[in-house]
Amino acid sequence: MANMFPYKSFCWAIGTTSYRTTNFNKNIEWQLQLLSEFKNMPENSNREWQDMQIDYYNFLKNKKFLTGDAQRPDKDAREKTSGLVDIGLIDNERNLTEVGHALLEMSLKNDFSSDNILEIPKDSYLYLRQMLKTVINVDGSFVRPFIIFLYAEGKLGYLTYDEFTYLLPLCIDFKTTEQIINFIKAHRNGKISLDETLIDVLMSKENYKAAFVYFNENRVTEEIICAIGMNRKSPQYDKAYCPFYELLYDVIINKQHDKIYELFEAANGIKNKPSTLWKQYLFKTSNIKAIKRDGFNALKDCALLRAKDEQEFKKIFFEQMHLFKMKSTLADYMDLNRRYFRITDVVIFADGKVELDILPKCYFNLFVDELLNIAFEQSENLYKNIPIELIASCFKVDEKILYKTLGKTIGVAVDSAEQAKKVIRDERYKRFNHLIDEKFTVPQIIDLLTKFEVRDDKAISGHITDNADIPTMFEYVLGIAWYIISERQGDILEYMNLSLEADLLPKTHAVGGGADIAYLYDKTAYFPAHCLLIEATLSDKTNQRRMEMEPVSRHLGEYILKTDDQNAYCLFISTFLNMNVISDFRNRRTYQYFNNDYSKSVTGLKILPLQTSELKRILDKGLTYNELYGIFERAYQSEVGVREWYETEIEGNLNC
Repeated sequence: MANMFPYKSFCWAIGTTSYRTTNFNKNIEWQLQLLSEFKNMPENSNREWQDMQIDYYNFLKNKKFLTGDAQRPDKDAREKTSGLVDIGLIDNERNLTEVGHALLEMSLKNDFSSDNILEIPKDSYLYLRQMLKTVINVDGSFVRPFIIFLYAEGKLGYLTYDEFTYLLPLCIDFKTTEQIINFIKAHRNGKISLDETLIDVLMSKENYKAAFVYFNENRVTEEIICAIGMNRKSPQYDKAYCPFYELLYDVIINKQHDKIYELFEAANGIKNKPSTLWKQYLFKTSNIKAIKRDGFNALKDCALLRAKDEQEFKKIFFEQMHLFKMKSTLADYMDLNRRYFRITDVVIFADGKVELDILPKCYFNLFVDELLNIAFEQSENLYKNIPIELIASCFKVDEKILYKTLGKTIGVAVDSAEQAKKVIRDERYKRFNHLIDEKFTVPQIIDLLTKFEVRDDKAISGHITDNADIPTMFEYVLGIAWYIISERQGDILEYMNLSLEADLLPKTHAVGGGADIAYLYDKTAYFPAHCLLIEATLSDKTNQRRMEMEPVSRHLGEYILKTDDQNAYCLFISTFLNMNVISDFRNRRTYQYFNNDYSKSVTGLKILPLQTSELKRILDKGLTYNELYGIFERAYQSEVGVREWYETEIEGNLNC
């Protein structure tokens, strides 16, 4: 009986919920490198994937890609790679595809510059093309999730986080897609609630209709509960619903109000998020003492409590049971879907909305009505690195038409790629300054710098992003701090040598270049025209000496030789300054740096160390770069001995 109503998927999801990796872009690129290395090992040349899964898991572990000991290493190996199969970077045998090799080459060359009509990084454009081709099999039906998103976003203008989480993945065919879009419009107009929408979608499915009829016509037992629960893992997971149902029945139908606390405990016995949703639905509080004290008054005035008879009670229970299961499943998938959507760098998740960036929005809206023509069909080119216009003919767009559409959108004439780039830059800075006002105010930056000092990595990632490593986020925060110190003047998004997502938060690649910030300043009454290089590090003590002294000097020396900017200098910023590093940088004042063939040289490198404790003081006092330049110049010219130099010339002057 348990399999009388087997679970059928009602939604799509990309990848697997068992693999929620941080540093998503970096780990994709890193795993392509590792897969390529593993597959090219002589002992693996003629083996099938099924026979080498455990070996691949151990290989990843030896390479520090993962830690711990999986109970089923073969399953873990499959989970680590399944998402890459979904988006066509590797095939079912875990061989790199043509697309996978193209991405790996970009990563190894550290070449992510834009080369496309949408003005997004090269790797993001590859991901975008792959997402346009990615097809998910939902119980025998094919659906392209990203195409569905583009269609819905084009028709609705944006999606709220709830709409993206709970409604968009339900679009698995023509009928449900139009149904969901109409539901969203009605929901926004206050005509139907989100929960009512989800229940309507569920109860339109034949298996749920049949299960409800069976539930309604029979006396409820554990066997029946497990049968109509349609658990996607095993019917046995639904056993806890039986005592819960019986207690609900006693409290509501039999009016046994002395069983309220037992009911709460039974809700606790339900697995995972549905347990929380049931308690939120039924109880005013989760405080056990209050529930014991208040009894029936601890319950909310919900529809289930107002059920007039057993038939209505069973109907509401059935709907709520599956609603909460559905919401739990969809919430589980949301984070996964968001990660894959974000790697395209055309989708912005901000201010409670999910929408396309301005130029991609103009591009896809040109042919939004044609998107459904390919939304529910297979893609034969998933593994091929083909131009976007070969994915579907509608993707071929005249640049002049795109720029004209962009101009209409913002109310300014746009006739060329240069003008389009300026418009995009201006829009990015509007969003970037808004982001600073919301997430990176001076008090928030000071707090983040303190967290970097004590290495509270979890809190840092929670505030910024989980798609970048801690050193990358440190450089990002320093860039924003210096932008504020520079009174938000200068092209900081260009000056930061970082890759940013569409929402302007940082991301880390597997192979990175220099970590410099090169801040360009025009001549003012306070300083000459010059470039300030900012080098950031979280290394300390002996590691700081070994890792930083040579690269910092080299970066500054090479920059001056390349640009002939004799006023260029460098700030070395760290959470901790090693005295020998300070000494080394002070002595670079008389250091001669040569180019490769020794034909040119620079005499004297201006490198000033700065600890984050002083940077926090600068921010707290509201000091601007106009004031700091003079302090730094006097410190550089000072003849105070090394041991006292930092304390008197940097700390002392900043305190004054």
